[in-house]
Amino acid sequence: MRHGDKINNLGRKTAHRHALLMNLACALIENKRIFTTLAKAKALRVYVEPIITKSKDDTTHSRRTAFSYLKNKDVVSTLFKDVAIKVAERNGGYTRIIKTGNRQGDAAEMAMIELVDFNEIYNNNKKSDDKTAKKTTRRSRGAKTTKIDNSSIEEAKETE
Repeated sequence: MRHGDKINNLGRKTAHRHALLMNLACALIENKRIFTTLAKAKALRVYVEPIITKSKDDTTHSRRTAFSYLKNKDVVSTLFKDVAIKVAERNGGYTRIIKTGNRQGDAAEMAMIELVDFNEIYNNNKKSDDKTAKKTTRRSRGAKTTKIDNSSIEEAKETE
């Protein structure tokens, strides 16, 4: 019986499972998005999010801790240089899992797991919505600034 056993063993022994998750985490950090089975994506999220949280604090200890999980110097440096800077304001939820349907051969549920802050399409749309919200709140101030700009231009022409 599996009373209280919350870990998904993924049909592998411990060493094989750790190696699998390490390789998936390295691929996710390098490529920012990977396609895998839904079960592996859910297990990877639990594995990689604490490592990303550690990367926010750039100390020797946190680098060594991340290296003990990832075993790849290039990936650790990418994690601390690129990923940690983008997720600095975020309190968690660094990854997003999107179901992509079933695999052709064995009908396994497939999913895409990606780092949230590296999806440029989604982030650009969100930023443009924020800009339009700011424009609607600053309409009256925008008209005043254009009058000031016009008067400063006229003064500059007169001094010439």
